[in-house]
Amino acid sequence: MRKITLATIALCAPRAACAHGSAADTAVPNWTFDPWIVLPLAVFGLMYGIGILVLARKGRRYMWRDVVCGAGWLALAAALVSPLHWLGERLLSFHMIEHEILMAVAAPLLTIAPPVGPLLWALPRRMRLAIGQAMRHPLTTRLWTSLSAGRNATLLHGVAIWAWHAPALFDAAVENAFLHRAQHLSFFLTAILFWWSVFRRSETGAAAWHVFVTMLHTSILGALMALAPHLLYRQQSDAVAAWGLTPLEDQQLAGIIMWVPAGTIYAGAALALIALWIRRAGQRREQPDALHML
Repeated sequence: MRKITLATIALCAPRAACAHGSAADTAVPNWTFDPWIVLPLAVFGLMYGIGILVLARKGRRYMWRDVVCGAGWLALAAALVSPLHWLGERLLSFHMIEHEILMAVAAPLLTIAPPVGPLLWALPRRMRLAIGQAMRHPLTTRLWTSLSAGRNATLLHGVAIWAWHAPALFDAAVENAFLHRAQHLSFFLTAILFWWSVFRRSETGAAAWHVFVTMLHTSILGALMALAPHLLYRQQSDAVAAWGLTPLEDQQLAGIIMWVPAGTIYAGAALALIALWIRRAGQRREQPDALHML
């Protein structure tokens, strides 16, 4: 563990490594300017800013939502554009940090403060009304209602996590840029569904249960990675030695990250929901007694 800690601290030192099969690569951590990532993030930020200004002129201001949504956007940028993404292409442990930011930080923040309203107000009136009508279409409503139901959203998110962590598929995603984008997109979109079901669809007690189940199965997956006696993921093993780790140590660190820090986020959310559930149940019990006293 001491070796893993020292290697993590030294990750910003120049080393030689390669990712996605590229032969020549810079040795210093740098920012990623993939147009398939940067352009959607830039368009999202620009449209959200325009939407805020339009709503402000109409006297509608939601400062706390804007702050939370901005934090979610920054989390996405940190995971996908900052040097963290560069490191995640070379080290499994940082790849895991990237995934957890997408699923357990950015997704819940963007669900707590949904950006749909400002994004729509950034569009021309005709386009805004057309999209709004499409969103209210019975087929769209039924599909969203089905996908965002607590059990379905939890299952879809769990399937995405476990499927992409199958060794063959995970290694293929590291090697292939298209699969890598698909991996991140499926993690993020199913996380949006999951957290939407938790915060906006399910009753508080059921929401706590779904978060607990997700914490449980992701912790099991992290423990399997951390305690495995042999290497499960081999695609990044050649680059790991340059950072002072063995491939197995890198895998163990990745498993610990999924097991403990990420598990702590889910556990905190579950405990908060349980506390809210108990509080609301107590308030419902108090109401008949209060009426009886009148």
